[in-house]
Amino acid sequence: MTRQRRPPASSHDHDISGNNKPRRKVQQYYNHLDSDDDSINGRQRSGSWISTVMCVTLASSVILGVAYFLYLGYLETRINTPLSSPKVVSKEGLQVPDRYWGTYRPGVYFGTRVRHPTSPVTGLMWFMPGHFQNNMLALRHWCEQGDDLSSYGWQRHDGRHFGTQLIRDKYVTISTEFVKRAGGKHGGDWTARITASPRSASSKGATTSLMYYVALDPTDTSGSLQPLVGSSQGPGSLMGSAEAVGGFRLHVLNTSGVIRHSHYLSTKHLGLHMLKETVFKGLRPFKSANSNQRDIRLVGEFFHADDMDREANFIVFQLTGELPFQIEVVYESDSFIQRPNMFMGETFTKELQKYSDNFDFEFDQKFPLQEKGFSAEKIDFAKAALSNMIGGIGYFYGASKVQAEPNKEPVPYWKAPLYSAVPSRSFFPRGFLWDEGFHNLLISKWDREISLDILGHWMDLMNWDGWIPREQILGIEARARVPDEFVVQRSANANPPTLLLTLHSMMTIFKEEMSEDDYHYLKVMWPRLRSWYNWFNTTQTGPVPGSYRWRGRDPSNKRELNPKTLTSGLDDYPRASHPSMDERHLDLRCWMTLASGLMSDIARMLEKDPSRFEDTFKYLSNNDALDALHWSYTEGGYMDYGLHTFDVELKKLKPNTDMVRVVHSKPKLRYVDSLGYVSFFPLFLQILDPESTKLGKVLEDIRRRDLLWTDYGLRSLAKNSPLYMKRNTEHDPPYWRGPIWLNMNYLCVRALHYYATAHGPYASLAAEIYKELRLNLINNLFKEYKRTGYLWEQYNDQTGKGQGCRPFTGWSALIVLTMAESY
Repeated sequence: MTRQRRPPASSHDHDISGNNKPRRKVQQYYNHLDSDDDSINGRQRSGSWISTVMCVTLASSVILGVAYFLYLGYLETRINTPLSSPKVVSKEGLQVPDRYWGTYRPGVYFGTRVRHPTSPVTGLMWFMPGHFQNNMLALRHWCEQGDDLSSYGWQRHDGRHFGTQLIRDKYVTISTEFVKRAGGKHGGDWTARITASPRSASSKGATTSLMYYVALDPTDTSGSLQPLVGSSQGPGSLMGSAEAVGGFRLHVLNTSGVIRHSHYLSTKHLGLHMLKETVFKGLRPFKSANSNQRDIRLVGEFFHADDMDREANFIVFQLTGELPFQIEVVYESDSFIQRPNMFMGETFTKELQKYSDNFDFEFDQKFPLQEKGFSAEKIDFAKAALSNMIGGIGYFYGASKVQAEPNKEPVPYWKAPLYSAVPSRSFFPRGFLWDEGFHNLLISKWDREISLDILGHWMDLMNWDGWIPREQILGIEARARVPDEFVVQRSANANPPTLLLTLHSMMTIFKEEMSEDDYHYLKVMWPRLRSWYNWFNTTQTGPVPGSYRWRGRDPSNKRELNPKTLTSGLDDYPRASHPSMDERHLDLRCWMTLASGLMSDIARMLEKDPSRFEDTFKYLSNNDALDALHWSYTEGGYMDYGLHTFDVELKKLKPNTDMVRVVHSKPKLRYVDSLGYVSFFPLFLQILDPESTKLGKVLEDIRRRDLLWTDYGLRSLAKNSPLYMKRNTEHDPPYWRGPIWLNMNYLCVRALHYYATAHGPYASLAAEIYKELRLNLINNLFKEYKRTGYLWEQYNDQTGKGQGCRPFTGWSALIVLTMAESY
């Protein structure tokens, strides 16, 4: 086909000067392209132009590809990028000298450290020579459920100066008494008095070995330890230095009873998580000079043959005595120059008594239980519950393992400190975001400064986008106690913002007597609170306006009867059977209602515009809007909504295989008609209007025995629920499907107290239920404490007996606030 020729240039193609050279060049170019003689050349030129376009396109693709790759790399770094805002914790370490040294190792039966990343650690181990467990010497160190101790826990602890603890082992009772003395530049001195007594007349005179150790952090290359063998200071002494505490000495003294022999071990530990294993390597059997019995003794200096660097970072002193006997461990800081005397004996006893008396006085002032008619025995129970909460505060340092969607593999979070209480010294000796808000409801009533410090440490772990990892596994000791499946924290997953419960409970104080320090604290906290709130409102929203949905449920898990919702804190509580984007989670909406109201209040205090939060609070707290999304007329209660069927079961499809979930009827979008704790969140968080008829129905349901009511507290799931007490897998017993939990029961009694005093038609009913539920909880926890020696993770809804892990003096210690009616 012949190309159409371009028409010849007209006179209008010339410029105004008559110079037509530029136009002629253009025309010659076109004529050249249209020439039949140059058709091939023209095609070549056209091909060259196409090639140029292709090259540009390819280059653009490469650039875009590189840009996308770089963007993914950028996203991968964002998972561990701290929020760009001043930290809430302004004073760390030696800037808070009265809380520098402490019993900040809740995972061991007794141990100390300072609030510093490379702190030396000290601790107690013990054994009775003839006591074996699982064919091994029963050497006690970490708090372990498998040790099966009759009981252990703090009787008094103020979080600052002292603590007294009682440990009942199979044959021996051990008491630890710890007191600090201020002085010098590194947190002063401290002494631990450790007394070993026979549990029965038959074990009197039996031998027990107490071992006390000092271990240096292996990353502290400047630290050193040296045993002082043959020291006149007693059976065991050492001198040392560490980055965190400077120079120091530690003496182990026999203050009463008969010590048969004393020995020591000076070596390199296998890691701070393997101190017990290191001690085992340094023990040897020796034949006793007076009998055919064999003693088990430490060997002195012990290093591996191939260890060229024979500088010890772990020293253990062993004192083997006849029950009863007592030792005192005296720590002295070299920077404490003008020490009046050695902190031991009568001097120690007087200081201990002073702090103990002051604890009792402060407790009576803050929790006036005697005025409420409680016996001395129940008051001691409450003091122990509080003390175990305070004595369970630990200091941790390290980096979490985290993962975001762009990250193919987990990466470390930034290294950071955490000052936090723990749920259980034996089973969960680390920080949990969900638990910590409940913990500090109690801690803040005892020592508000400690509580604000704890909240600040948690908020300083916030990522750039407002996310906080829900479980903090910081440091090698903490990591060693966590199954691999729970180590990695995923950035899409939330946890209830219970820290806001603590701030909410402090609002009365802030409003009545806002100090300059309080104002500054909230002002620095504000950007983090705002980021956290925004993160929830952008990542956890639901399918329709006003709804919210917990992320992290696994729809592909075929071994779970009902896929868990770990992020909600209520693990196996029944949700929609088939996780989907259509879910609406009632409890999360209620948490966000509380958060919105609190943010509005704090904004107003800080003279910031509260309208955004206030408008959201009004919207979320509107009972009609709540009912439209979550009220099930079939069940007559508040419910989750999602893709659901109850017609499921766990079944073995083949012999010798795990049970899997079998679905017998197709799920459909509907309410999850199953009454339980989630159903009562509008009550628990006081969102229901006191005038609402729905409140009357909710109150009536609470006291129905076929639903949640028991003589021991409210069970977590109604007896008529299809999943009541059902296993979630063949290996996982029911967790939030019937047992009684104290944190939810505390929220309930607190709410009942509120509705009993609010103006409304159901005040008297709320007051009546409040009185009964409060007494049921107090009586059952006290009864089980007396029977078992422990507060427990949960309580059986049929018998009231404690179950789960023990001791659990995290949120179970909220019984103190219930007794004191301190809401």
